Amino acid sequence: MSGTPEQQLGLVFDRPADDAAPQRLQLGGQPIEYTIRRSARRRSITLTIDEHGLRVGAPLRASQQRIVSVLSTHADWVVRKMTEWKARRPPPFAWSAGAQLSFLGKPLRLAPDPTHLRTTRRGDSLLLPARADDAAAMARAALAWLQLNAKEWFEQRVVHFAPVLRVKIPLLRLSNAQTRWGTCHPHGRVHLSWRLIHMPPALIDYVVVHELAHLHEPNHSTRFWRHVEAVLPDHAQRRKMLRTDAHRFLLP
Repeated sequence: MSGTPEQQLGLVFDRPADDAAPQRLQLGGQPIEYTIRRSARRRSITLTIDEHGLRVGAPLRASQQRIVSVLSTHADWVVRKMTEWKARRPPPFAWSAGAQLSFLGKPLRLAPDPTHLRTTRRGDSLLLPARADDAAAMARAALAWLQLNAKEWFEQRVVHFAPVLRVKIPLLRLSNAQTRWGTCHPHGRVHLSWRLIHMPPALIDYVVVHELAHLHEPNHSTRFWRHVEAVLPDHAQRRKMLRTDAHRFLLP
């Protein structure tokens, strides 16, 4: 069967906008990678360095030249903060027997064995139909399993929360996004990043409720947050944890 594991399994990912793709430039003699997030409400260019690296917030009509100019003006700060950020990042994940990844906020130990017929969770172990010396096969099997379980888990939570928010159950698709956990599209379609399956259920529920609330209000107005708060009174704490602790659960 040809195609990626995602295509073979019938999983559909939305395509990020061009600005969502990492971009690079030289600052202070160092290669710096960043992503751009544009907004019609934004009037100035902002620089943020968090668990995802350097993000540039920009107005819709801001030119690439203007963005590069702002980055160059703040080159010393960017280089210093990016150096600190890289020092805090965990080492690259090694696909090997005994390595652990996060599933719903809990560690799962990889247990490859070519005699396994399919990927199966057994307690705190993930049994993989792959040889211990075949990292690529282990990765394909584990990621396909995570994505399938993400779709199933997200669908259950959407079905649970949609009636509570008094909205129609939307069409749900998985996203492959690394920094945008969810998006709500016109005509009742919601995209959720499959990577959320690494997170504790409380954080997944926050993203689900957040996107469903956008079916009432397409913005982040006071009315929007009232819909969220009616379902999750502690939404602010969950949002903060998603911002500050998400990197602890994700694959590097």
